[in-house]
Amino acid sequence: MALHFSPAEFARRRASLLSAMQQEKLDALFLFQQESMFWLTGYDTFGFCFFQCLVVKADGSMALLTRSADLRQAQHTSNLSCIRVWKDGKDANPANDLLALARDLRLAGKHIGVEFESYGLVAANGRKLETAFAGFSEFVDASTIVTRLRAVKSSEEIAYVREAATLSDAADKAALDLIRDGADEGDILAAQHEAIFSGGGDYPANEFIIGSGQDALLCRYKAGRRKLSAKDQITLEFAGVYRHYHAAIMRTVVIGEPRPLHLSYHAAAKAALLACEGELKPGRSAGDVFSAHARVFDEHGLSGHRLNACGYSLGAKFTPSWMDWPMFYENNDWPLVPGMVMFAHMILMDSESETAMCLGRTYLVGESSCEPINLPDLDLAIR
Repeated sequence: MALHFSPAEFARRRASLLSAMQQEKLDALFLFQQESMFWLTGYDTFGFCFFQCLVVKADGSMALLTRSADLRQAQHTSNLSCIRVWKDGKDANPANDLLALARDLRLAGKHIGVEFESYGLVAANGRKLETAFAGFSEFVDASTIVTRLRAVKSSEEIAYVREAATLSDAADKAALDLIRDGADEGDILAAQHEAIFSGGGDYPANEFIIGSGQDALLCRYKAGRRKLSAKDQITLEFAGVYRHYHAAIMRTVVIGEPRPLHLSYHAAAKAALLACEGELKPGRSAGDVFSAHARVFDEHGLSGHRLNACGYSLGAKFTPSWMDWPMFYENNDWPLVPGMVMFAHMILMDSESETAMCLGRTYLVGESSCEPINLPDLDLAIR
């Protein structure tokens, strides 16, 4: 089996989940999030784009329902011994196959938690699931039960996060080495991925953001490339990835002489990021971090150019997004505790002047403060 964690680590995770299930009075749990399956069993696939479900009973036994294409994937990458396959076909309804599995597991009339908030359980399949189980057992939404456990990283996980951070710095250097007048965005993007893959890293859970000129104001990837001009700006958001664990960096790089707004916006972004660092510690909440971000930008008169969120948790994530919970937004009372890995990004987008300025890096929450684990130099990069 190609497992990335020790048996003791998997046993710890299962015990913590069973304890959480007991607190919620759940007899079983239907897991549809790929992140939950990877965390609990090591199962590593992108086959969650089809119907698949990991059933966890209160006694700790587990069973996976998946497709034939993922049978060997599950056998090779997970610690699961009970794997069932639903058959592809014109009239296939895997919800009925899951019902048959639930009958065999004696779950009739039981209290079952379901990860309804999942990319792997599309609305159509969710409807089939509820129809199939009508009158068989009681469903409750348990979408966050594993997510909250995953938010706090173990020492084995933190080792992978640090590897990801090293890869993110390598990707940052690869980009900076190429950014100049006439450079092609495609070459910059290729260099970043080469640095990560050659360093033993993995695909990211979503596309890297790269945009120059007016596109530097975008917070998402878009198709199409351009070459940098003598006076330009380019925004990059990317992540080093190791064993699916992410460590992200975000920055805007100036080509040629910076505009006055580039300088003042960068000063504000750096001040906001450092203010967020001061809140990234036990005893504070995710909402406290956002408040620090908003306060600094608003003091600089930049409330109209900032976003309504300024970061989020990172971990072992799968497509379509590396963003995890909790997120930094107003009044989010999710408490910060040691072992959390958080990405804080300060984003300023001035559409009127077409000026972008972004700055962000990844942190590990410790016992009394936070540790930045990548992007050690916060100065404005000028090429």
